[in-house]
Amino acid sequence: MLKIDSIETAYGTSQVLFGLSLEIKEGQLVTLMGRNGMGKTTTVRSIMGQAVVNAGSIIFDDINITGMEDFKIAQLGIGLVPEGRQVFPNLTVRENLIATADNRSGSNEPWTLDKVLNLLPALTARQDAMGNELSGGEQQMLAIGRALMTNPKMIILDEATEGLAPLIRNEIWRCLEGLRAQGQSIMVIDKNVDALTRVGDHHYIIERGRVVWEGDSDNLNSNEEIKHRYLGV
Repeated sequence: MLKIDSIETAYGTSQVLFGLSLEIKEGQLVTLMGRNGMGKTTTVRSIMGQAVVNAGSIIFDDINITGMEDFKIAQLGIGLVPEGRQVFPNLTVRENLIATADNRSGSNEPWTLDKVLNLLPALTARQDAMGNELSGGEQQMLAIGRALMTNPKMIILDEATEGLAPLIRNEIWRCLEGLRAQGQSIMVIDKNVDALTRVGDHHYIIERGRVVWEGDSDNLNSNEEIKHRYLGV
């Protein structure tokens, strides 16, 4: 579904990614872990065409999207739940969801407003509330629902549960487990290692713009040295 091969990304003269490679197979939930400032968000921005990739390649669904404009990448079927949510503040919940509706994956059973509200029931009673009237957790759910309404082939969540209350975090993880069970390809960035290893199929840890470890949940959970070295505070 997605293959990143040895990309190098910089902001001006400040290089952030140094030959980073990873891949996501169809139907997998893959996580990207690492301390703050190690290049996780830059990896997302590189995928989405929001940062200039100076070397290497990014292949999505057999299409080379390296250097492609961001709106064209979105149209190919990558849905983004960005850090900070970025919902439309002057639109209602319903309008936020309807505004992005499009069956980009060509699904025979596409995501609809009713299906999204069924997956995220906390939004049902808030359909007429404006985006800026929602709590942080409600905004995150709305951002997920908005991405799903594009019927993406793959969805990326940058800082999936950052700053959310424990109950809301659990609801987000429940949602992701449900999407994974439905075969949705997903990439997740978050700091909750326990939750990530519970829901994820494969994990990448990056340090200073390079992948320093990859493996499945069992391998990561049994490797306290790796977790302490690259994920500990």
